[in-house]
Amino acid sequence: MWKYRTLYLISIPGIVYFIVFKYVPLLGSVIAFQNYNIFSGFGGSPWVGFRHFERMFQHYDFLRILKNTLILGFLDILIAFTAPIILALLLNEVRLVVYKKIVQTIVYAPHFLSWVIVSGIFVGMLSPTSGIVNVIIGWFGIEPIYFLGEDSYIRAILVGSGLWRDVGWGTIIYLAALTGINPELYEASEIDGAGRWKQTIRITLPSLLPVVTVLFLLKIGDFMDYGFERVFVFQNPLNITNSEILDTYIYKAGLKQMQYSYATAIGLFKSVVGLVLLVIANTLSRKATGESLY
Repeated sequence: MWKYRTLYLISIPGIVYFIVFKYVPLLGSVIAFQNYNIFSGFGGSPWVGFRHFERMFQHYDFLRILKNTLILGFLDILIAFTAPIILALLLNEVRLVVYKKIVQTIVYAPHFLSWVIVSGIFVGMLSPTSGIVNVIIGWFGIEPIYFLGEDSYIRAILVGSGLWRDVGWGTIIYLAALTGINPELYEASEIDGAGRWKQTIRITLPSLLPVVTVLFLLKIGDFMDYGFERVFVFQNPLNITNSEILDTYIYKAGLKQMQYSYATAIGLFKSVVGLVLLVIANTLSRKATGESLY
């Protein structure tokens, strides 16, 4: 430890952050098993066991909310997780360095916008009166569509807005991994007559597999955490049937209706499901590819 004392010293702020903001709050999960009262505190609130979990599963809308969360989580993995990989591979093929840097900057920039700004941009683009999308489809004689007012479009809007905002940011790690591939592998493959496509299949993708596996497992752990902000800013009474997820429901039940114990029970349920999915995915990955988080 003394030999690497500088590294340990640098790591202290990160360790303190995780202890204070990640591990200490876990103690508050106990209120999921209590009828919590803010005046009585943890010690004075009566214990109710699994009553809040039973209430959660018996709620008339719970299955719909859970289905929305699972569908959006699946679409996020299917589209938003694979898109940065494809974009990184495409950027890696660009030989003009100046053009490559410009494209990288353009696709990175939206990540630094808040979801409030992103929603404002998409609401303006999809406006039924002045939105550019409706203007374009109007050229073909199609009547204006109120995209945010119909359940059938909200999932595509949520996934598409997230893709536009974060796809460039997600390429950073993959581009860094691509720079670490030995160029002699490509030179040897060219001598053997391999084109760019075969080089991508035989060299690039296998070299990226360890990084992809680790990021995929981390993504699986957050499968149920689709994100409160990205959904709430697009949500309205007209699209709530397909846009209500566990995060927004927790906000409404926990903060607006002050049902703290009930909301904590739902949050604990999310965490347990995420942990189970992570353990299963990690085990399958270790057996199938030899790569895993632990």
